[in-house]
Amino acid sequence: MAWIFLIGFIAGLFVTSRAVAPNREELIQERHPVPEDAKSWDKVLSNLFSYLTLFITLPIAGFDKRFGWSPEINLLLQLISLVICLGGYSLIIWAMASNRFFSRIVRIQKDRGHSVISNGPYRFVRHPGYVGMFLFAMTTPLTLGSLWALIPGGLAAGVILLRTALEDKTLLAELEGYQEYAQQIRSRLIPGVW
Repeated sequence: MAWIFLIGFIAGLFVTSRAVAPNREELIQERHPVPEDAKSWDKVLSNLFSYLTLFITLPIAGFDKRFGWSPEINLLLQLISLVICLGGYSLIIWAMASNRFFSRIVRIQKDRGHSVISNGPYRFVRHPGYVGMFLFAMTTPLTLGSLWALIPGGLAAGVILLRTALEDKTLLAELEGYQEYAQQIRSRLIPGVW
């Protein structure tokens, strides 16, 4: 299952680099290096999410599989998790392609004429990229057959919930037109729930 996961992950990187990046030179520049006016809390949370998912969840899942720490996870559950995981990854790519202000760090991009985006997945929830990240963090451990990796995966998902709340608060306070958008699109992550 790890090979299928890896192929899906690499395919997502390829799609992003071919479909999103060439049309968004400014998006690439926005992502590196971290802008000075980025929210200080998000510099911490963004890095924490990356470390939890890439440098803790994945190695724990690998060691778990190698040393047999977790009981065998049902193949059907792994396949369902894989589909949800890749769906979450696809949602991140769709959000990125739909939002020219999509950034790895929270800031109001006044230098780029930051405005509210309400197309693509933003028609359904206010933070579709975070929905994708949440799904990715929660299903990666099960996809890879590791119960132990659910601990850092769950922590990473918690970081996403916190980032969502803080970013939404920032946008409501600082981005013109966002309050009206929030009245139209009531849900941050899950339609009808939050």
